[in-house]
Amino acid sequence: MGQLKCPVCGSKSFYTKDPADPYTICEFDLSDGKILFSSEVAESDLPEVDQDTETFCNRCAWHDKLKTLGQIRI
Repeated sequence: MGQLKCPVCGSKSFYTKDPADPYTICEFDLSDGKILFSSEVAESDLPEVDQDTETFCNRCAWHDKLKTLGQIRI
C-alpha cells in the first residue's frame, strides 16, 4: 500500500481533536496505512480513532473524515 497523504499539500502528518475537549489535540503520522501516534502522547491518553474521525492536516487547512484519505488499518 502506498503512503497516504494530505490531498492538498502532500503532508503525512495529521491531528485529531478530543471530542470532550476541542482544545486538546493528538498528532499522528500515516505510514503504510497505519496510524503512528506521536511518542509524546501517553498510551493511556490516545484517542479512539476510526474511519469517521474528523482529521486535520498539520501543514495546511485541509480537514475531513479519515476515510477520505484511503484505506487505513486501525
